[in-house]
Amino acid sequence: MKNVLLIGVGLIGGSIALSIKQEHEATIYGYDVYAQNSITAAEIGVIDEAVSDFTEIAHLADLIIIATPVEATLQVMEKLASVSPVIKALVMDVGSTKKSIMHKAEKMAATGIRFIGGHPMAGSHKTGVESAKVHLLENAFYFLTPNSITTDIDIDEAKTWLKGTRAKFLVTDPDEHDFLTGIVSHFPHLVASSLVRIAQQHAKEKPLIQQLAAGGFRDITRIASSSPKMWSDIVSQNKSHLLTLLHEWKNEMDTVIEFVEKGDETELYEYFDGAKSFRDALPVRSKGAIHPFSDLYVDILDRVGALSHITALLAQSEISIINLSILEVREGLNGVLRLSFQDDNDRDQAQEILQKEDYLTQITL
Repeated sequence: MKNVLLIGVGLIGGSIALSIKQEHEATIYGYDVYAQNSITAAEIGVIDEAVSDFTEIAHLADLIIIATPVEATLQVMEKLASVSPVIKALVMDVGSTKKSIMHKAEKMAATGIRFIGGHPMAGSHKTGVESAKVHLLENAFYFLTPNSITTDIDIDEAKTWLKGTRAKFLVTDPDEHDFLTGIVSHFPHLVASSLVRIAQQHAKEKPLIQQLAAGGFRDITRIASSSPKMWSDIVSQNKSHLLTLLHEWKNEMDTVIEFVEKGDETELYEYFDGAKSFRDALPVRSKGAIHPFSDLYVDILDRVGALSHITALLAQSEISIINLSILEVREGLNGVLRLSFQDDNDRDQAQEILQKEDYLTQITL
């Protein structure tokens, strides 16, 4: 029986714990700065035992997973380095940026601690250990970022521990990781927030903007609703790459301004066509850096009970709806109902159920 210490008992840490329990005979101890989180995790079976001080049992662990925000992870690493007797476990983290963490890991190497950085690129619309799922990371990309003393044996050990996640492992340099995630995750969050801020400024004098933004604008800026604390930390940690990308974005906008000022239809067409071609070639069903939206669109008649009938059908099959909205309703005509689900599995099951009831459904509009 192996011992696993989980530091930070939330959605990601809890999901990894469940995947380990599925594949390995291990006792999982959980610590969280908010003690109730680890107590709850023990009550619902995500971990086996809640602990109040992770330094007291760290030397007994075979695996230590630090599932906290980056700034907190750096503090935890400091404490682990001072544990006596020396930690023999493989230590991993799940942070969104890797350079500062792996720099700290290089310094910890002198104590004999084996550390490998990790970043599972998956998430959920829900947070907290109560939402942890054994299949949350299935088919998601899972970065592993070794340091200079990490051996191939350490990497294989990490993959073995994480086998139950069914994730796709990518082994890369920490700086390369931060650059890649900067482009496809961190930078888009900055852009989405800036679009919202511009709309917010104009909405003060033109309140109608807020109503009109409830449609497509709300969709393309949905990631701007993420945790402000988490994203301010990420931007601070990935500052150098994001500054480079922001300057590239500024130059790109200067080019767009020239196109618009000149009004050259050919240039504008080629600009939009180039963007469309690249986007259309992106994988459709794959999990990427930003958590995809598992949405289903349903045509419903504008009549009493239409909405409740759909929700009742899904409730009977124990399919949870995270969010729902009606995009268009006109008297006497069909409305378009958008249902959001935890993942694609729930969405696909919902589609099958509704189609059997002769509802017209589609995954994208």
